[in-house]
Amino acid sequence: MRCVICFASILPSVNWTNFLSPQKEEKVCQVCCEKLEFIDDPGCPRCGRSEGTQLCFDCERWEQSDYQSVLTKNISVCTYNDFAKELVARWKYRGDFTLIEAFTEAVQTKYKNHFNGMEADLVAIPLSKERLRERGFNQSEALITQLGASPERFLKRKGSEKQSKKGRRDRISGENPFELIGRTERPVVLVDDIYTTGMTVRHLAHLLREAGCPAVYSFTLFR
Repeated sequence: MRCVICFASILPSVNWTNFLSPQKEEKVCQVCCEKLEFIDDPGCPRCGRSEGTQLCFDCERWEQSDYQSVLTKNISVCTYNDFAKELVARWKYRGDFTLIEAFTEAVQTKYKNHFNGMEADLVAIPLSKERLRERGFNQSEALITQLGASPERFLKRKGSEKQSKKGRRDRISGENPFELIGRTERPVVLVDDIYTTGMTVRHLAHLLREAGCPAVYSFTLFR
């Protein structure tokens, strides 16, 4: 077995209790695993930020805006530290698609812990046609696939401008780059790779809630 991140060999741990059992296939070595900061609950009750258990400053501002209560809660798996930024760059922009395997088990466990039993539609953050051609895949749809589901398509992106190239103020004050192309009467879980300002998921949540969706959550790999 080799680590899907650094390609180092992973030696299985064998003891008297498991030497007769099939070995679990490990995807990430111990060194890389220690560089990932998995988020422990609880945190901010709205966005999951790990600094305290009260509503964080950003979410307090959202609750005083036109996007008040459109997002029920965001759940994230890992902190978006420097190591995570490097992995995202390899995964999204350099085509290292297999890196998603490093997070499969953690993604499935986190989702089950928070959404198990909920009948919800999983919706990927839509990419423009230009971005989809450029990357070759939609990273949000890839995460939904790791959950053993298929993405619902209720929304589409109107423009092609990259959100990652915008500053915080521009993201928050910009026009809604999405439009609704379908409706649902079930709760929706928006799935994305990174929660930064929360603007993207609130743009989408606002459209869905206006169309009658009872609740909108977001589930992201990094926060």
